[in-house]
Amino acid sequence: MRNNRNRVLGAIFIALALVAAACGSGEDAKEGPTITIGSANFSENALVAEIYAQVLEDDGYPVERNLNIGNREVYTAALESGDLDLLPEYVGSALSNQGGTPTADSAATAEDLRNAFAAKGIAVLDPAPAQDKNGIVVRQDTADELGLSKVSDLAAYTDLVFGGPPECPERPFCLIGLQDVYGLSFAEFKPLDVGGALTVAALEGDEIQVALLFTSDGVIAAKGFVLLEDDQGLQPAENLTPVIRQEMLDEYGDALADILNEVSAELTTEELSEMNKLIGIDGEDPEQVAADWISDNL
Repeated sequence: MRNNRNRVLGAIFIALALVAAACGSGEDAKEGPTITIGSANFSENALVAEIYAQVLEDDGYPVERNLNIGNREVYTAALESGDLDLLPEYVGSALSNQGGTPTADSAATAEDLRNAFAAKGIAVLDPAPAQDKNGIVVRQDTADELGLSKVSDLAAYTDLVFGGPPECPERPFCLIGLQDVYGLSFAEFKPLDVGGALTVAALEGDEIQVALLFTSDGVIAAKGFVLLEDDQGLQPAENLTPVIRQEMLDEYGDALADILNEVSAELTTEELSEMNKLIGIDGEDPEQVAADWISDNL
């Protein structure tokens, strides 16, 4: 369902879509080929690519940005051809694109993606805790009143209204899965939109008490919504993960992988939601948001 998401915030990064080169300087400058960093054409992905770029630049690597270049088919082809060297991917969707079947197990899904990409000369580094996938969300007051922290907690309540995309009743990762995996029963399903403004307004206005949003959506941080833990593993893993041409790792050695893995180790879903809020709702500069996150976490 996340492949249908309307990425309205992507325009914020239009200026970053132009190629901008930056080379390391001084004693820390690395000798080697320029690393061309790309991203999908929506703001969250471009933000994470910008974090990669700034971290590598700070460590002296020669970097070139080519952000917002298109959808998965476009940027995967560019990675395979060598037009791009590095970008942030989502393990589950990337594996599905390669013909595999993702599961809720992040490590196993990343390993399957590693195997799928290996023959194409692409390495998959450590997945971040941060995920952008289907999430079940309630208001803070609802969570407090009913004692909700995980999706299975909803099984005790059958008088709640659930809202989500119109196709949700026919989707295995939406209403079907909530019923089959969690045994949930709702008083009503209200068809709205795909994690968008209609769903947010209905949840905020108590027209619905449970909603399907995307786990890293900035509105979760902005509105103080509670993202319930997918404790039965209904949703496939969608961890943000650096994927990089093996040729670049061979050129620079383990240090290049190590610095990117350090970024992944610190990047959480909650922080990603907050950064998405800062950019998409508060209107802050994406490069500065990336720089602030790096300063606070690395």
